[in-house]
Amino acid sequence: MEPIFTNDAVVLGILLLVLAGVFASSHSGHPFWKGFYKVVPALLLCYLIPALLNWPLGLISGSESNLYFIASRYLLPASLVLLCLSVDFRGILNLGPKALIVFLAGTLGVILGGPVALLVVVNFMPGLIPVSPEDLWKGLSTIAGSWIGGSANQTAMKEIYKVDDNLFGTFVIIDVIVAYIWMGVLLYGANITGRLDRWLKADTSAIELLKERVTAFRMEVERIPTTRDTVTLLAVTFGCVGLAHWAADVVSPWLKAMQLVSLKWLEDPYFWIIVVATTLGLGLSFTRFRKLEGVGASRYGTVFIYLMVATIGMKMNLREVFDNLGLFVVGIIWMMVHIIVLFVVAKWVKAPFFFVAVGSQANIGGAASAPVVASAFSPALAPVGVLLAVLGYALGTYGAILCAYLMQMAAGG
Repeated sequence: MEPIFTNDAVVLGILLLVLAGVFASSHSGHPFWKGFYKVVPALLLCYLIPALLNWPLGLISGSESNLYFIASRYLLPASLVLLCLSVDFRGILNLGPKALIVFLAGTLGVILGGPVALLVVVNFMPGLIPVSPEDLWKGLSTIAGSWIGGSANQTAMKEIYKVDDNLFGTFVIIDVIVAYIWMGVLLYGANITGRLDRWLKADTSAIELLKERVTAFRMEVERIPTTRDTVTLLAVTFGCVGLAHWAADVVSPWLKAMQLVSLKWLEDPYFWIIVVATTLGLGLSFTRFRKLEGVGASRYGTVFIYLMVATIGMKMNLREVFDNLGLFVVGIIWMMVHIIVLFVVAKWVKAPFFFVAVGSQANIGGAASAPVVASAFSPALAPVGVLLAVLGYALGTYGAILCAYLMQMAAGG
């Protein structure tokens, strides 16, 4: 069904009104709003309200809008530059190996979750999905590629196993809907991270120290910005975004010409945009440009992140869940295995919930949403999400091939 508003200028206005309403109510002194936001995190509403405006309200549609593309290609790289400008790189390194351990546990959970979900559906729910076992495991391999790496890894699996185009489109539904629902759960989890950390018996001192150091630096350099300051900040930010796009335009076609099927994720221009923008931001954090934090670098970066959240929410069509319940069951079982492995390992190594959330989203959502989830804990932590997501790109194809092999065995192929 055609949405009521298809003009992107109108849709952008609606999304900004939603964000403004959420910010206004979340900072209200009214007892109702104070109680409400103790239960529901503001960032989750910035995600869910656009989803509800998509369906069932039918006011806007992510599939009819270009705003997600603009936000992901321009605003997200810009936010990474802005949030990395004042990053305490030494503080990130001091977070220790637990972040990597939990991230790899998330990868293992995806690899194991595929064959477990397939075994359950084939043996206990026969006929739930009207495709052959061979087509089923091949189609599910594309989800493994996406949930360990990203869209480029997903495309690589489609090419490797020659997945039918129509079947591929069907399996994308599992990827998108289940991943977006899980992202919403993680955003809620960021609001109760204290309780979860106590249950995990986690040591959060390194995370708190990093946030304190970034906050202290921000207070030290903060000043009222002039027009010159703002123009300089925007020039540095979007100059870096421009360089990232230029690098992607050069590197991606060159790698594509090499036809490296197993390394197809390297051909994705978006991968290089994210990597180069993050690298430039981290590089500038060692220069005098770091003091641009004093004129609002992280504030602008956070606004861009919130816009990114709203456009992601707009893309989630909850109606697809009801139209594809069989596929949804597979996705839920798969995701539950991923979650169980994550929490078992996190409990074992006493890792903070932040590592669980970002490690999971770096796998499931990739570079587009891992920094968003990290920012829900603190803007200072966004670079951690990016770095883990980049690692996910590197592991995506290989992990998905292993998962596909296990699913083939589970299907008896």
